[in-house]
Amino acid sequence: MADTDDTRRDSTAGAAPADPGAAGPGDDPAARIAELEAQLVAARDEARAAGDRWLRERADLDNVKKRAAREKSDAVRFGTEALVKDLLPAVDNLERAVAHAEGGGDGKALVDGVQLVLKALLDVLQRHGVTRVEARGERFDPAHHEAVAHVESPEHAQGHVVEEHQPGYRLHERLLRPALVTVSKGAPAGGDLAEGGSGD
Repeated sequence: MADTDDTRRDSTAGAAPADPGAAGPGDDPAARIAELEAQLVAARDEARAAGDRWLRERADLDNVKKRAAREKSDAVRFGTEALVKDLLPAVDNLERAVAHAEGGGDGKALVDGVQLVLKALLDVLQRHGVTRVEARGERFDPAHHEAVAHVESPEHAQGHVVEEHQPGYRLHERLLRPALVTVSKGAPAGGDLAEGGSGD
């Protein structure tokens, strides 16, 4: 019996160790294929969901672009709405003044009415950022003035505005139109000599 036990031990000790890479019960090829197929299905579902999200986001972006274009168009079409609303009372007053004059009213009433309308119009323009360009007596500024004539003027220094023919206006810092002006060339050339000669 002792020899038999020793022989069994010797045969066990000489056996090769188990190969860790050998297929075991958990490495069934069919199970591995099923696992890979499940991963493939999950990947396809994820890709489909990502594609759906992309399509929705693309549609949202298109809607945003369309809405922005529509708002821009409305801003161009109706951008002057507030200004027009403010001008309507002035138009009403002007119509009343004309109707009063046509009804046999005196000229002074018409003039007074027109002056009130003009003041109302200027007030409306000022509320909307429109200001008048200063011209008369100012130094000529080609950025805001347009010279239509140059004259000699003993009362005005050379390069200063003698007369304003049409007012200029700015919208905030932007020039809407320049003021049309006459600019001084200074005193007549012989003016100082004539004064000096009269003292001799």
